[in-house]
Amino acid sequence: MNLPLEAYLDIETTGLSSFYHAITVIGIYVVTGDDDRLVQLVGEEVTEDNLLKALVGVHTIYTYNGSRFDFPFIRTSIGVDLGEHYHHHDLMYDCWQHNLYGGLKGVEQQLGIFRQLEGIGGREAIMLWWRYYNYGDQNALTLLLQYNREDIVNLRVLREMLAKH
Repeated sequence: MNLPLEAYLDIETTGLSSFYHAITVIGIYVVTGDDDRLVQLVGEEVTEDNLLKALVGVHTIYTYNGSRFDFPFIRTSIGVDLGEHYHHHDLMYDCWQHNLYGGLKGVEQQLGIFRQLEGIGGREAIMLWWRYYNYGDQNALTLLLQYNREDIVNLRVLREMLAKH
C-alpha cells in the first residue's frame, strides 16, 4: 500500500505581481521515504500538465508563505488551484507561533539551518533568470536552480525542526 506523499514547493518568478510577472522555476521536493525526488520545472516547462504530473501521489504540500504568494501566483499564471487538489501547510504560520519572523532565509539563520548559497535572495534570483534568458548564461541557470533546490530542501529541515519544539 502506498502512503500519501508529502512535497515541498517553492517558485521563482520575474517579480512579485502574478499579473505582470511570470514563474521562472517551480521547485518540488517529493518525499517518498525510499527515493526522494526533486523536480524543477523551468521556463516553458512551467505548465499545468507538468506541475500535476510532478505532484502525482502527493497529499500534502508544504511551503513558506505559499498561501499568500506561491499558490495564488500559480493559480493566476497557469490556472491550477493547488489548494483544491492538495492539503496545504504553510510553514510560515508555524514559524510565527514559535516567534520566528523575517522570511525563510531569516528563519533559517535564527535556527542555524545551513545554506550553501549565502547572500542570494529573491532579487538575485530574478537577475539570474534574466542572465540565463537574455544571454543563455548556463551558470546563471545552474545557480538559480541550486538556490531553488536549497529553498525546498530546507523547507523539510525547517518542518522537522519545528516539529521538535
